[in-house]
Amino acid sequence: MTSRIRRPLTLGAAALLALGVAVAVPTLADASTTLGQHAAARGKYFGSATDNPELSDAPYVSILGSEFNQITVGNTMKWQYTEPTQGQFSYGQADTIVNLARANNQSVRGHTLVWHSQYPGWVDSVPASQLLGVMRNHISNVAGHFNGQVIHWDVVNEAFEENGTRRQSVFQRNIGDSYIAEAFRAARAADPTAKLYYNDYNIEGLGAKSDAVYNLVQSFKQQGVPIDGVGMQAHLIIGQVPSSVQQNIQRFAALGVDVAITELDIRMNLPRDTTKDTQQANDYRTVVNACLAVTRCVGITVWDYTDKYSWIPSVFPGQGAALPYDENLNKKPAYTAIHDALAGTTTPTSAPPTTAAPNPGGCSATYQVVSQWQGGFQATVTVRNTGTSAVNGWTVRWTFANGQTVTNLWNGVVTSSGSAVTVRNASYNGSIPASGSTSFGFLGSWNGTNAVPASVTCSSP
Repeated sequence: MTSRIRRPLTLGAAALLALGVAVAVPTLADASTTLGQHAAARGKYFGSATDNPELSDAPYVSILGSEFNQITVGNTMKWQYTEPTQGQFSYGQADTIVNLARANNQSVRGHTLVWHSQYPGWVDSVPASQLLGVMRNHISNVAGHFNGQVIHWDVVNEAFEENGTRRQSVFQRNIGDSYIAEAFRAARAADPTAKLYYNDYNIEGLGAKSDAVYNLVQSFKQQGVPIDGVGMQAHLIIGQVPSSVQQNIQRFAALGVDVAITELDIRMNLPRDTTKDTQQANDYRTVVNACLAVTRCVGITVWDYTDKYSWIPSVFPGQGAALPYDENLNKKPAYTAIHDALAGTTTPTSAPPTTAAPNPGGCSATYQVVSQWQGGFQATVTVRNTGTSAVNGWTVRWTFANGQTVTNLWNGVVTSSGSAVTVRNASYNGSIPASGSTSFGFLGSWNGTNAVPASVTCSSP
């Protein structure tokens, strides 16, 4: 959830490679290397949010500046801080955090230009006919002030309800559906070098809300609206990490945008105990591995790194302990899980599929082209268990008729020989219960004709 006054997140250093700043690339197995350094070695960042009140805590600031390679300004780039009175802008607090990040060679995510919360009351009094101009002016000033100082902007934040409908914010009511696209256009004009993100919570897995965001991004790409990325906040609960996180990240990446995990924390019912800590560590590992598995998942930010400054207890009474460091700035098992995943020393959380006796009825596969453009396309193949007992491992085969090729495939392992394609299950989706299904997707290339294969077969052991 993020309908709240947020506690801030923190700093990080990994996007330096993208900015042309020289950094030491660590050996992946080096246990003394920081989270930010390990992430940079994988071509990503690992950062934290932070807020101005925390900066008086010297031990906190020391870890913030050394462990992470990216920072998000948790609060003080928001509208209520940057334009508290119409036409009068204030950047002192946000500048303090940006300057601290710069001193520590950390990249900065800008958060956030347009949000239904934490804006000053005067915005509600702006006549509907003038609000678009006021919004554009705000974006122009704020993004313009930080031009060249941030790598990403969360341009619009939390514009959808859980069922996928538009949130009826003051911007939606008075400007209409076009306000999101207009915000992105204004941000691009004000800061041409930053990548522009749509950011939301509860879109980490497949569902109505993430589908709505997917459709928005797909529409923007088709219309030429300047969107570069999707931020998945990932305010999660232990034991409830969506199983489709990696699949969901990949489907957004397939649209041609980057994905970032922007506000990660994984809360538990208090008090902490060993069992909960172990589950939390496994959950953090799952999220990190999902991002590492997708090239266009560019980085992860925790919503502050320590329980000492977490927003969770004030919003969810009886819950907390959501972050990799405890209230005393000690590393928790979650830290170790993150570190080992980034370092590449973690064993897979899911065992490879086992071989079982033949399944009566076996499986079937359905091939569908979901989008197509000149020279390229995206397809989804749904694998269904048509038998009466569980499938434990599956193989799908087809032959392209027009010279198409698979260029990138997710949720499966692909091999090709000429026009013949074979896809076997990944380690985590080989088991399908009776009457159940799973799916994999891919990007392909074509020239001239892109006919659906005449026959798509599925077999199971």
